Amino acid sequence: MSVSPQTKGADVPVNQASARVAVVGSLNMDLVARAPRLPQPGETLAGRTFAQVPGGKGGNQAVAAARLGAQVAMIGCVGGDANGAQLRAGLEAERIDCAALEISTSAPTGVALIIVDDGSQNSIVIVAGSNGEVTPATIARHEAVLAAAEVVVCQLETPPDSVHAALAAARRLGKTVVLNPAPAVGPLPAAWLALVDYLIPNELEAATLTGLPVRTPDEAAAAAAALRRAGARNVIITLGAQGVLAALGDAAPAHFAAPRVAAVDTTAAGDTFIGGFAAQLAQRAALDVAIRFAQRAAALSVTRAGAQPSIPSRAEVDAS
Repeated sequence: MSVSPQTKGADVPVNQASARVAVVGSLNMDLVARAPRLPQPGETLAGRTFAQVPGGKGGNQAVAAARLGAQVAMIGCVGGDANGAQLRAGLEAERIDCAALEISTSAPTGVALIIVDDGSQNSIVIVAGSNGEVTPATIARHEAVLAAAEVVVCQLETPPDSVHAALAAARRLGKTVVLNPAPAVGPLPAAWLALVDYLIPNELEAATLTGLPVRTPDEAAAAAAALRRAGARNVIITLGAQGVLAALGDAAPAHFAAPRVAAVDTTAAGDTFIGGFAAQLAQRAALDVAIRFAQRAAALSVTRAGAQPSIPSRAEVDAS
């Protein structure tokens, strides 16, 4: 059954044997250029370095959950090309179950064009490719994967009807449902919030979902309250260096300060937080413990370059 907010600080035993997470979402090959700053419209900048690394929010969150202690299955679609083969091999190297990772016969693997500046901020353009072929029928074919999971994680880089199908199936099956509403383009459909246990946007996504400014923890609390009035059960807004604002159940919003680190690249920080939080949920950790663990994992990830290469292991987080 769905996980409800647990008592803050409760000592809940961890059972990794049952810590199963299913991720439904995107897989992209990230094409990453580093430059002194982000270019202005019409401007050409000289870049410093270029790398091609596995990414996509779904893939990143699956890798994060796997490295951070969960047994993970991936539902998605790659192209029948070299990028798709590389992405699949990378997931399998993390011991992620790829039985539900389909191969498109008509679309290339998705790509993300990423520029990272000297301030570690990024600008990203995504071309969906085979991610656009994840459909409600895809979800139906692999419902057994959802049924075997404790926690189901979704994002918005696959078509909306497939996301809704995954959320609805996970709710019907009694799973704990996590939705990372990224990329957000406007308010979520009203019926979606009732299907989600934990809605986890960043500050920009929270602002897009609510139409409210989200620049500080206090503003994040107001946005979280608006999302709860709209039907969200639990809202966790990630605020980068300002930490996390959590509005859980009927409790007052709580602010969790971020660990202090020297940031190198923020590309997969949010995905690392989601994966770490999902892994902790599947292990039945207390919610404050899960949030702080996910924060430490995300903080370690921003000290390294790249998306999936930056995601730390459970041992690294435990030692931090």
